[in-house]
Amino acid sequence: MKDAQIYKANALVEASYRLSLYEQRVVLACIAQVRRDEPLTDQKLYRISAQEIADMSGTQLGTAYQNLKSASERLFERRVTLHTAPNGVGKTKVLLTRWVQTVEYDEGEGAVSLRFGTDMVPYLSQLTEQFTRYALADIAKMSSAHAVRLYEMLAQWRGAGERVASIDWLREAFQLEDRYPNIRDFKRWVIEPAVEQINEHSPLWVKWDQRKTGRRVSHLVFTFGDKTSQNQKFPTSK
Repeated sequence: MKDAQIYKANALVEASYRLSLYEQRVVLACIAQVRRDEPLTDQKLYRISAQEIADMSGTQLGTAYQNLKSASERLFERRVTLHTAPNGVGKTKVLLTRWVQTVEYDEGEGAVSLRFGTDMVPYLSQLTEQFTRYALADIAKMSSAHAVRLYEMLAQWRGAGERVASIDWLREAFQLEDRYPNIRDFKRWVIEPAVEQINEHSPLWVKWDQRKTGRRVSHLVFTFGDKTSQNQKFPTSK
């Protein structure tokens, strides 16, 4: 899986959902197996083992084994809310669906196999426009689910080098619900660790600032770029 690539419709990158770090690893490792030269169907099973997760993330096999089992059990219940059709085709709509329709855990092999939901297939396969691509290795060593989500959102705008996002939209996309209602807590427990992880483990550097609407902090501004094109270190915030 060293050179595996992730392809996601932008609508899925911007969707509202919550997955734990290990649920993210399972889903993304399976998405990375979707072949670009053939259509994806909702009958295809994708398999990932605890050993592969451990090798990918640099974690202990025992830890990967335990987390893989619990993650597979929760994954079946996870839902996702999408707001735009794949490839930008069709009317804007709100679609509430699930990531997977089948999850099989092989306890003896320490592996899980999953079948993506029917509604999820168009957001992962035969993408011709309005999609985001990045390497699975870019996020493999991250230990924050928020960092994975934020990295995807920045990778989507990679050519622009800046992304402005409202705090309300980020809270909805991350499905934070009533957690971290105070802006200071939101920045301390969500944004700052995510930015730190991206700077440490991904090919991007990123720094961020905030904007106010009146007296209220309403938006965050992320400035970012490829580390290979930069010779200096960037702070995580101003």
